[in-house]
Amino acid sequence: MRARYGVPLGIAAAGAAGLVYAAGFEVRSFRLRRVTVPVLPAGMRPLRVLQVSDIHMVGGQRKKQRWLRSLAGLRPDFVINTGDNLSDPQGVPEVLDSLGPLMEFPGAYVFGSNDYYGPTLRNPARYLFEKTAGRHGLNGNPPIVGAVHNPWEDLRDGFDAGGWLNLTNTRGTLKIEGASVELTGLDDPHIKRDRYARVAGGPSDDADFSMAVVHAPYLRALDAFAADGYPLILGGHTHGGQLCIPFYGALVTNCDLDTDRVKGLSTHTAEGRTSYLHVSAGCGTSRYTPVRFACPPEATLMTLVGRE
Repeated sequence: MRARYGVPLGIAAAGAAGLVYAAGFEVRSFRLRRVTVPVLPAGMRPLRVLQVSDIHMVGGQRKKQRWLRSLAGLRPDFVINTGDNLSDPQGVPEVLDSLGPLMEFPGAYVFGSNDYYGPTLRNPARYLFEKTAGRHGLNGNPPIVGAVHNPWEDLRDGFDAGGWLNLTNTRGTLKIEGASVELTGLDDPHIKRDRYARVAGGPSDDADFSMAVVHAPYLRALDAFAADGYPLILGGHTHGGQLCIPFYGALVTNCDLDTDRVKGLSTHTAEGRTSYLHVSAGCGTSRYTPVRFACPPEATLMTLVGRE
């Protein structure tokens, strides 16, 4: 009896322990990633940029809310929010309350699909086996037809009232102690709301520094930004793979980006030009797949310095 069932029971016990860890500990083990990016013109003082992404707020997530509020203690020069703030139509007040201290600093935002539409319940194992796995992942993104509509207008109005720039298929400029930082943003490519033609042309000559922002780092958006000469591109959406294999990494990216660049700092080259790319692993999950494994939730503090 022991010889027959010992191994299967051991595997089941290990799987159960992993699930408890992924759902009970790691998903609430918030981290801060710190990176230095050599992208500024020579002689420009360093800039500290805080990127928050994929909050996927659900009512009652008190630890996440406290952690988000605590990030204001980092005193960044400005904040970039790369979308997917919601995973609950009732979550707007808690998002705005959690990010309220950060709205004391200059900032800008783009939205992701989960800001517009609520997630749907799906089998979390499907993403491993479907041919379209790289596009689906664990985010629970719904089809547009029949989807639950989130109150994104209230979220937009709250961010705007806090002074953050709305970068939905448009440009904006932040003034940081006398320096002008130009930001070019796209709406979410994951649900085909990106309209690059509206912002094409590359950095303007009037700004001291220019960077690009998008929620989902689809290659068509990265190619366009890099070819236009933006030195830095910020994205989110991937959750860093969310369920990763230790010492191997992510299995999917939830878009057409390769898994080697699923999170953290890398580069992207198009038409002979190379940009730095930072993809945030985000600090939340879909309400229907509240697990992370070998991929803790995070925000990123980037120090931008002069080019090498």
